[in-house]
Amino acid sequence: MSETKTENTPKATKKEWIGLAVIALPCLLYAMDLTVLYLAAPQLSADLNPTPSQQLWIMDIYGFLVAGFLVIMGNLGDRIGRRKLLLYGAAAFGVASVLAAFSPSSEILILTRAILGITAATLAPSTLSLIRNMFLDPAERTFAIGIWGMSFSLGGAIGPLAGGVLLEYFWWGSVFLMSVPVMILLLIVGPKLLPEFKDPNAGKMDLPSAILSLISVLSIIYGLKQIAENGWGVVPTLTILAGLLIGTIFIKRQTTLADPMIDLQLFKLPAFTAAVVGNTMTIFVGLGAFLFISQYLQLVLGLSPLEAGLWTLPGALGNIVGSLTIHMIVRIMRPLYVLLGGLVLLAIGMYLYTLINAENGIWMIIAGSLIMSFGICTVVILGTDIIVSSAPPERAGAAASISETAAEFGGVLGIAVLGSIGVAIFKSRINSIELPGLTPQQWESSHNTLASAVAVAKELPEPSRQILLSTAQGAFTDSLHFISLLGVGISIALAFVIFFILKDRKEPEANAETAELEKAAR
Repeated sequence: MSETKTENTPKATKKEWIGLAVIALPCLLYAMDLTVLYLAAPQLSADLNPTPSQQLWIMDIYGFLVAGFLVIMGNLGDRIGRRKLLLYGAAAFGVASVLAAFSPSSEILILTRAILGITAATLAPSTLSLIRNMFLDPAERTFAIGIWGMSFSLGGAIGPLAGGVLLEYFWWGSVFLMSVPVMILLLIVGPKLLPEFKDPNAGKMDLPSAILSLISVLSIIYGLKQIAENGWGVVPTLTILAGLLIGTIFIKRQTTLADPMIDLQLFKLPAFTAAVVGNTMTIFVGLGAFLFISQYLQLVLGLSPLEAGLWTLPGALGNIVGSLTIHMIVRIMRPLYVLLGGLVLLAIGMYLYTLINAENGIWMIIAGSLIMSFGICTVVILGTDIIVSSAPPERAGAAASISETAAEFGGVLGIAVLGSIGVAIFKSRINSIELPGLTPQQWESSHNTLASAVAVAKELPEPSRQILLSTAQGAFTDSLHFISLLGVGISIALAFVIFFILKDRKEPEANAETAELEKAAR
């Protein structure tokens, strides 16, 4: 951590702990909205009849705009007040949820999903920066951030399950209405339970910086998403390069501003930089692996989406256990060693994935997911704590937005890069095997992805059907093994990097560094 406990550090009261429960609820819904719509896609398509392009935007625009507006909303909260921004965002999120539920057309649904993404971007940095100021005791803050992180994990895990239950009895729009009661509750009790914090000396937000930040993030995220879905191409590559160029202009502009959106001085703190890199690469490995595991469960083992979702619950259990215990572990062990331990657990979990075979790997998935999710939870919670604790209190919103943006980039980068590597390995394996009885179109389609190979196999008679299935599933399992080994290597390398960055770091020195930054900020 970036702070040491002192006898004068005030403890959180009952009001703060109840407030934590209140702000955890919108975070849970934030994560649910990222996943819940996938189950509703068939009903939605039958009702609204979207074009393929519209269907893609219905699914993706929420995540795009969440990522694009995180930095802007984190800075806005520092200026107008974190509680005020949270409540405004919650009200808008609730209204947009109702509008989305009753959307009469694909165009209206895309618009309301866009509004949901923008308003959702107010939730994560506002809640995290409030935690930074509500819990001053380092051990209590670590536990509070653990609960905060657990709410996102639970939302991602129960989103498909809750959506599946609603879709059994109601129309597709019902999945959006889950958030409305929670947002109403937040608006009622938030003003009473949540304190208000803002930077008293904050200047006006620099509009050109906000525009540059938004365009840069959206360009890079869009390019990575396109690579994940369609492979490498000229357009997504140029889009990413343009985003990086605009991001460079944004960063240079921050060095000239008296009140920048991102305080680049924070990156001079080794702990802050190590935490940002650690969080980004840990989520890179974790979400990249999950992409393959979800396909393995459905396309190799033949499970339904709901069954596959149930078998991923052990990963959520690992997150819950980690969230509830990490604050106790750091009391008896130096945080650096806990971070390294988390990365070792991530490497062990990824190694267990290399033992999965094409016939039955469910128990390796359960064991690997439990261990890996505990490791990821450890790294992300401690890393997030370091990030928000390193920043001066009045800049906690901006620091929280850096943490969340790094996590978003880690996720889409992992899916795009590891997904592309996996597809390349799949193609190289399946191309080396003769598959008689296929038309040229069937041959080409079956060599793209496992999903397309399974679709082609359904058109074939036996034994050609079984030959293609076993070949494609074996090739996919080989790609899963390679990605898992790559994850092991990245985890171990990251552990060495973080160790060498932080091994000589002393807590008092870190406090002095932070104090200097706080003094400079004033």
